[in-house]
Amino acid sequence: MRAAERILDAAAELFAERGVAATGMADIAKAAGCSRATLYRYFDSRQAVRLAFVHREARRIGAAVARRIRDIADPGEQLVEGVRAALREVRSDPLLIAWFRPGDAGLTSEIAETSQVIEAIGGSLFTGDSGQRADSALSARWLTRIIVSLLTVPGRDEDEERQMLERFVAPPMTGIER
Repeated sequence: MRAAERILDAAAELFAERGVAATGMADIAKAAGCSRATLYRYFDSRQAVRLAFVHREARRIGAAVARRIRDIADPGEQLVEGVRAALREVRSDPLLIAWFRPGDAGLTSEIAETSQVIEAIGGSLFTGDSGQRADSALSARWLTRIIVSLLTVPGRDEDEERQMLERFVAPPMTGIER
């Protein structure tokens, strides 16, 4: 699947340069150095390219976040640090933060709301009583919305975001008051 990865890499560059909504299939094929027929062999639509890119990056970020929080025992702290790590990962990558520009944030929200991959990663950031996922699908969707919101409309600084997460997100999601 080297061709598919090359296509996704080319699409990522275009998303960052032109915006997600403004990037078409012909643009992606040209940037990837392939024909449109080859592009359509791997991805049947522009939405399929977007979704494949987002899923690839979500898996990568999910793995990075999991490594960062695996040794944190407190569920509330684990949740807060997991969200903060995810925010830092996206913000530090120009190919990803491009998805949260005003003109493209709607597409990002749409993908985030319908993606089982993103939902699963969101769900991995919290545990309920005795390590069981509590209302995992609903909680994961809520956590995803919080992350997308903070990427679209950030706090004043990282400290304010941490305070909001500690006060308004961690207690209801973990059932532990801080």
